[in-house]
Amino acid sequence: MPKPFDELRNVYDVLEHVRLRPGMFVSNGSLDELALVLSGYGLALQVHGVDEGFDLGQVGPFAQWLSWTHGWSMVRGWTAAIEENCGDVPPLEAFFRLLDEWRASLASDQEAVSGP
Repeated sequence: MPKPFDELRNVYDVLEHVRLRPGMFVSNGSLDELALVLSGYGLALQVHGVDEGFDLGQVGPFAQWLSWTHGWSMVRGWTAAIEENCGDVPPLEAFFRLLDEWRASLASDQEAVSGP
């Protein structure tokens, strides 16, 4: 069940809404439309001076991780890289699978740094 909008804490909460109800946010599972939503989110953070550590820009840490772990070119951003390499998997589904992998790798990196 999605949280009410006034209870969302960060971009990952917003993305959970997209995952649960993609048709409300992006038509036809378009990664380009998702990137526009995320760009607007990142811009709102800047305008309002919120330091959330937004990592999902077309050339940000998420894109770098995709390039390093999958060897994909990021010349046209992560949206194009996912679309070009997702095979038969719908691009939005591939995005969420990759996002989950990336977040899991961040969590394991954080655990390694902080120790048990």
